[in-house]
Amino acid sequence: MQIYLTIVPIFLLVALGWFARRVGLLTSEFMVPANRLVFYIGIPAMLFVSLAKASLQASIQAQMVLYTMAALVLGCLTAWLAAHRMRIDGATAGSFVQSAFHGNFGYIGFAVVFFYLGEAGLVRAGFLAGFLMILQNTLAVLILQFYAPSEGGGRHSGRTFLKIAGNPVICAALAGMAYSLSGLPMPVVAERSLKILAGMALPLALLIIGGSLNFQAIRSGLALAAGSAAIKLLITPAIAFGFYRLAGLAPAEYLPGLILLACPTATVTYVMAREMGGAPHLAVTTISVSTLLSIATLAGWLALAR
Repeated sequence: MQIYLTIVPIFLLVALGWFARRVGLLTSEFMVPANRLVFYIGIPAMLFVSLAKASLQASIQAQMVLYTMAALVLGCLTAWLAAHRMRIDGATAGSFVQSAFHGNFGYIGFAVVFFYLGEAGLVRAGFLAGFLMILQNTLAVLILQFYAPSEGGGRHSGRTFLKIAGNPVICAALAGMAYSLSGLPMPVVAERSLKILAGMALPLALLIIGGSLNFQAIRSGLALAAGSAAIKLLITPAIAFGFYRLAGLAPAEYLPGLILLACPTATVTYVMAREMGGAPHLAVTTISVSTLLSIATLAGWLALAR
């Protein structure tokens, strides 16, 4: 029942976002600034206030962090080998591989963690996401650079690395950790202001995800998108789940990592593919396919872990 009460409301909001886009309530003019509002203010505020007030000494599980990062790397290698075996070349291969490991932590992952595991789970997920986001963004740049056309498709890689360093979600996570370790009390006014901002993050993010779904894109390139989504939603989480169980970790310890790895493909894969000579069309298709399939796969992983 808890799984049902977690997954269904989240994807009902995604469906509402799709419907609102169809009837014109979510317009293209609104989607872009709303996305920036969530990405630069809402989610960073939510992460910062959660981490700043938490006891990181009780939340940090080094073993879980290492296993989760190892699973992400192995998922990337699995996608690279699959692209090689299927003889996918050039820009298409770059986007196929990137879409198979670059997860949507901020919009889907944090929502599932918060509603399923509560504030304590969100603290663990926020701490872990800081490491995973650096790793997956770095891998994405390297993969796209590797497959970029020789005439300069990867010319924006330096700029992209700078964007990774200035990623507001990463910066907020690091700032929240630093504040927690400092032991300083948070002023009541600051805490309440941040919580108000944080309150808009998840619902608006889910509406934006729904408004971004592209069913027309799904009709073309479905086979490659489904293959990439299968690695993202099934194979990589399975690798991590195996690590967690072999290490004897309790579900409360590893569920934040499992949920983050089981997230659908991040919307930023489209932006990076466009900027670095990838295949934007395949990225859009995989985002839509993986988001729809994740309704079932996330519920499945939660049930298996339980």
